Amino acid sequence: MNHVAAEPDVPATTPMPDYSEIPRITVTRSSADVAPGFLFISPQSMFEPAVPHGPQIVDNQGRLVWFRPVPEGQYATNVRVQRYRGEPVITWWQGTATDTGVGVGTAYIADLNYQIIASVQVGGGHSADLHEFLLTDRDTALVVSYQERSVDLSELDGPADGTLIDGVVEEIDVATGEVLLHWSGLEHIPVQESDMPVVMSLATGQPYDYLHLNAVSIDDDGHLLITARISSAVYKVHRQTGEVLWKLGSGYSTFVLGVGARVNWPHDGQAVGDGVYRIFDNGANNMIEGYESRVVWVRADTETGVATHVRTLTHPEHLSSVAEGNAQELPNGNVLVGWGRVGRISEFSPDGELLFEAETPSGPGWTTYRAFRQEWEGRPATPPEVRFDGEHVHAFWNGATGVARWRLLAGDTEDALREADVVDWDGLDTTIKLPEAGRAGFVRLEALDADGKVIDASPVTRVGA
Repeated sequence: MNHVAAEPDVPATTPMPDYSEIPRITVTRSSADVAPGFLFISPQSMFEPAVPHGPQIVDNQGRLVWFRPVPEGQYATNVRVQRYRGEPVITWWQGTATDTGVGVGTAYIADLNYQIIASVQVGGGHSADLHEFLLTDRDTALVVSYQERSVDLSELDGPADGTLIDGVVEEIDVATGEVLLHWSGLEHIPVQESDMPVVMSLATGQPYDYLHLNAVSIDDDGHLLITARISSAVYKVHRQTGEVLWKLGSGYSTFVLGVGARVNWPHDGQAVGDGVYRIFDNGANNMIEGYESRVVWVRADTETGVATHVRTLTHPEHLSSVAEGNAQELPNGNVLVGWGRVGRISEFSPDGELLFEAETPSGPGWTTYRAFRQEWEGRPATPPEVRFDGEHVHAFWNGATGVARWRLLAGDTEDALREADVVDWDGLDTTIKLPEAGRAGFVRLEALDADGKVIDASPVTRVGA
């Protein structure tokens, strides 16, 4: 198998923008019954590349905890907590993307100090796509890439010298870069099984994206589940041989589909145990009118060959998401749903009550591909920063999760600092009013935990520096 570079690449970044410029979610509903943890999101818009983009950690009030800006023209997706070498890490994909949803980039792994400890690229000189980056308990990574192939499409009313996009899944040893599995959709799934006519692709001038892989996960028996949007199916794939073991949800389904078991243009197929699979069913692609998106649970019985509907979760406003989306079953039984292009994030109780709702940034093209709620303890490698703005000092410590309050120390000289104020943490950029003129030539900020203990402190800084 091919090997790719094992040394971690350093993702491109850019100076931290003004806090007010960072796009943020607006929380419109919350409850004491939401699951513990932060939200991990990455709002983006290809139509507004100059607006700051990057992975975010956000609390239940919509306040930023961490933001890593990416250069203009780049985007980030799939920010979440995973485990690598037995330790919790934060991961994301970063790169460029086309308006047809094809990403060219790299996947990154950072430790609790937000230091990059590994990066992952696909083999053969190709680039990792934005749709999936999943770490496994083998310390391998499952990634997707989109690769152009020359194919005769004349049988589908296309050109004999046509070009299509082959959805490729690879399992890569993170430490060595060795490609352990290379799976090509074109080698296993006939082009005729696509739900997208070739003529529609020709009209856009783009290569024929007949599958559009968007998710890879692991079934209970260790084999792979691959979700393909444009063939409207979840495929179970043998992890060693690449053989397609079954297809669920499409017109070419291995199973007889019971009422409510078929999906259209889906995302994020996941095993939840006992032969049941959870799928984000978009239900629309600007081709199906009046169809609302849903999270659906389907039982695939390999003995009877029948797939039956188990449960459906929809939004009270009957949201219909043309693309993107995911669902996450939380430890307390709640379900978090990222509604993709609709621009909503919702959390539901086990019986379907809407407990939490947030709107992602609005405007031309804004979307959040996936959303996750996870617990995370981040401790930046650098100390808190002091920033000044007229009569105010700003406490800034990007990514620190344990800060409950900030204590401001001030004085005429560096060695004569006294407590001037204590305020509650209020997001990534917490504002504190400076003491009256003449009483604060120098300041120092102390980050306090919930018990009032000092976690860390800024350097002593001259006011206005």
